[in-house]
Amino acid sequence: MSVSTAAAPSVRAPLPVLGQDVTVPLVTGGEVAYAALDYAASAPALQRVWDDVAAYAPYYGSVHRGAGYLSQLSTDLFENARRTVAEFLDCRTGDQVVFTRSTTDSLNLLAAALPDGCEVFVFETEHHASLLPWGSPHAAGRRGSNARVTYLDAPRSPRQAVETLERALADRDPHGPALVCVTGASNVTGELWPVRELAAAAHAHGARIVLDAAQLAPHHPVSVRDLDVDWVAFSGHKLYAPFGSGVLAGRADWLREAGPYLAGGGASRTVTRRADGGVDVEWHEGAARHEAGSPNVIGAHAVASACKALTEAGFDALVAREEELIRVVREGLADVPEVRFLSLFGDDAPRVGVLSFVVEGWNGSHFAAALSAEYGIGVRDGLFCAHPLVRTLLGGDPGTPGECGAPGAAPGGKSFDAVRVSFGAGTPDEHVERFVRAVRELVRHGARWSYRTVDGRCVPDTSA
Repeated sequence: MSVSTAAAPSVRAPLPVLGQDVTVPLVTGGEVAYAALDYAASAPALQRVWDDVAAYAPYYGSVHRGAGYLSQLSTDLFENARRTVAEFLDCRTGDQVVFTRSTTDSLNLLAAALPDGCEVFVFETEHHASLLPWGSPHAAGRRGSNARVTYLDAPRSPRQAVETLERALADRDPHGPALVCVTGASNVTGELWPVRELAAAAHAHGARIVLDAAQLAPHHPVSVRDLDVDWVAFSGHKLYAPFGSGVLAGRADWLREAGPYLAGGGASRTVTRRADGGVDVEWHEGAARHEAGSPNVIGAHAVASACKALTEAGFDALVAREEELIRVVREGLADVPEVRFLSLFGDDAPRVGVLSFVVEGWNGSHFAAALSAEYGIGVRDGLFCAHPLVRTLLGGDPGTPGECGAPGAAPGGKSFDAVRVSFGAGTPDEHVERFVRAVRELVRHGARWSYRTVDGRCVPDTSA
């Protein structure tokens, strides 16, 4: 598919992002400004982030490795990024900020650092990044690989979530280590979880808690101190900084006591040969212990830039505008009975700009394909890497196998999946308004083009 960058209409959005001048072809003819409404998967880069990265790029150098000016500058930039992230998260004195590749990488790092015999409690509603790493068989032999995992049923209210966790924790061994993992905002429903209350419940029972803030941090302020969580993880690519970096921030002790996540340069302080031919290694104790290899300084700098941009824009204003966009979607489709939004806590529950829905008579892949091909709107369809949650919300068995991507149902047929629309600080009003019009037209009049399934994905049929 070809793309162009012809001028797009001037529309209101609080933070400029890349891609708003990109136009895409429509299968029905002509071109339209692309409406990126899949922020929950990957948000576009903030213009501020792109400019900051471009300004640094000529000075790019090795980090912690060189005596040259560019290496020293890059090292300062990297460590300043760490301090910026700590401020953005309102970390406590003594907390560590470790740069990783993503939320998934961050939570796998923490899983590898769990004390032996740790009990882990996680709701079935989590994204796979926070559902799967604990006690994973692929980590056999590593610290934390023998963790005992308890999966908790999906709650139907914030209060029920806290009560469910309290009951589970009351039955555990009070003398052993324990960890609770919870999302801050669902990547399926967008609903905000009672993180502060869940943290209080965890601590009351001698457990620690890690917050998956992948969907929360781009939309709401996250304070490690106020929420009283032990760790927080998030991804740069959802925070308008798509340069391959993520963050794990929080208490240092479990990370310090665990072996390095990866063995290699940067994680090691000294390496010496032994008389028997082996090697002795003294590992770093700080964040470097888990940052082996050449650090992704551009990724870290991009994350820090995004943190500054969001802080300077003010979350109060960002949240207020996002709530208005949510209102536009909900009210714009309120009189379309074929559209059913998915929710755990109810339609009025506070949420970020993430909404998933099903449309009577359509499978999700077909509907998403029509939005893209006929209206230039990019959304997500499928199970959103949260299979048990989506299947629960759709009234099915959470244990039924399924794929993350497109379903196998034919265009127009029913399937066990959903459509997700998501937006944020860079979304123009027009994109959300166009989405609402497109949904209404597709439900009322059907698709204007024929579609077929290719390799499991619904695509426009151009064979005619």
